[in-house]
Amino acid sequence: MDVMGILSYGIGTLIGFALLIGLAYVFISDITQKKHGVLRNYPVVGHLRYFFEEMGEYFRQYFFAGDRDEMPFNRSTRGWVYRLAKNEGGVIGFGSTYDLHQSGALIFVNHPFPVLEEERLPTPSLMLGEGYAKLPFEARSIVNISGMSFGAISAPAVRSLSRGAAVAGCWMDTGEGGLSPYHLEGGCDIIMQIGTAKYGVRDAQGNLSADRLIELSKVVKAFEIKLSQGAKPGKGGVLPAKKVTAEIAQIRGIPEGRDSISPNRHRDISNINDLCDKIAWIREITGRPVGVKTAVGGWRFMNEMGDAIARRGMEFAPDFLAVDGGEGGSGAAPQALADHMSLSIDEALPRVVDALIETGLRQRVRVIAAGKIVTSARAAWALAAGADFINTARGFMFSLGCIQALRCHQNTCPTGVTTHNRRLQRALVVEEKYLRVANYCNGINREIDMIAHSCGVRHARELRREHVRIVQANHQSIALNMLYPYPDPKARVRAA
Repeated sequence: MDVMGILSYGIGTLIGFALLIGLAYVFISDITQKKHGVLRNYPVVGHLRYFFEEMGEYFRQYFFAGDRDEMPFNRSTRGWVYRLAKNEGGVIGFGSTYDLHQSGALIFVNHPFPVLEEERLPTPSLMLGEGYAKLPFEARSIVNISGMSFGAISAPAVRSLSRGAAVAGCWMDTGEGGLSPYHLEGGCDIIMQIGTAKYGVRDAQGNLSADRLIELSKVVKAFEIKLSQGAKPGKGGVLPAKKVTAEIAQIRGIPEGRDSISPNRHRDISNINDLCDKIAWIREITGRPVGVKTAVGGWRFMNEMGDAIARRGMEFAPDFLAVDGGEGGSGAAPQALADHMSLSIDEALPRVVDALIETGLRQRVRVIAAGKIVTSARAAWALAAGADFINTARGFMFSLGCIQALRCHQNTCPTGVTTHNRRLQRALVVEEKYLRVANYCNGINREIDMIAHSCGVRHARELRREHVRIVQANHQSIALNMLYPYPDPKARVRAA
């Protein structure tokens, strides 16, 4: 045997001994530890169980689940967003895999004589705060970017969203993490969210700062007081310590490297009168429209708001109301709340709109719908139910390249959307992704209009509840205006 052969044999022997020693160590560790019963009885091989448990969701996503099977978004829906973002169109061949017999399926009522191209009208923009704010805001796009905080998502993601929103003409909500330079980079319309921790609008003591609000009013179009969101109603935002970098800590006004946990409500807003006072005060000092974002669990909030505004005057009403369904998403939320707290947007939206009609507030308050609305069909349903605008966060995340890895809270996002790891952020190239953001926004607005024209109306804002049917458990469909009949605006007055 030559020298090389002896050397190779020796190295192989050493590697073999090292593997045996390693396995022996794992064996002894497993049978003596007390935490995991499987490993005590099945040392070494028991680790396969934990490996497959961890990897199971990824295997199901790519190998086993059908195109319409996954949650929170199935492969078919994600693929639709990807194609729209790449400007490849939403055309399919042979037939749809959408099950028209499934309970909850949406069916739009096609008109026998759809609107011709020369008869169509541009979908009009709407004003927020007109007649009440010194600087009302003209909102041009039906679909807009919902609140995603810098911190929950990365700097390249915020930059791409800002630049893409400017091209598409939609607004971008900051989320509760404060206004960063990246939000302003693209020159898009910004809605500044005021969360329960007052990040970005707080003074040294953590209280809402009038000076800071006035300063921000020079660069943002509106303010949004966040009471709660669908993914975690009753609990404030959560940003794990590993995602609280020095830059994020500076923008939020909090310590670096510690969990950023917002209070579960505004300490200075404990009832509907406090909320009305805060709305009027912020609007007065900033001149900007002021709205409210909330998830809905029942009708008490809307009833109390209607009564308070009727008593105090329209100037105490929010300029817009962003209704978030219980199916809404978040970078980090307790599962107990994400799974079981607050109504879905399917029930909350028409009920909120009805309450505004009954109290005479519908023309005063613009309604924004959110909660797992990422497709043109769901957006068209929301308009028919009574919404003026649609907010989506995860739809725009998909346009950035999100693959639903479900690692948003771990700082290990493989596509760079929700991580502050610079190496992983390389996956998100701003110069490419901002165009996909704009394509998605323009494409979904265009398809909403297409649905409207097929229903026989000239533009999307003419969609009504009678244009949509919902499949019931018996596989028969029923018109949305039969499920939620239009209320009598004078009914509440007569009842009072």
